[in-house]
Amino acid sequence: MEGAVEAGGHPIPTSAVLMASSKHIGSRCFSENVAFLKCKKQDPNPEKCLDKGREVTRCALGLLKDLHQRCTKEMDAYAGCMYYNTNEFDLCRKEQQEFQKACPLE
Repeated sequence: MEGAVEAGGHPIPTSAVLMASSKHIGSRCFSENVAFLKCKKQDPNPEKCLDKGREVTRCALGLLKDLHQRCTKEMDAYAGCMYYNTNEFDLCRKEQQEFQKACPLE
């Protein structure tokens, strides 16, 4: 997938990139996501949870950068497949297996 990385070397968080790395995000950013959801449940005012939302975003973007540095080829192939196949996991199982082998869940 061409253009999946911006000039600073950070992966662009397209829907395909986010879908391809969703299990990793769920695992590594679990506590940040739980804190954000608890905040939203306690107070529906969006302004009250901006800091928690920023923590989730910071965690996810940091993870994407880390994954891109550790397993560039496999992540790009998986995200490219997801992009080409409009985020259909079933059509990208081969690329998913290669990505998970190169960058296993922590």
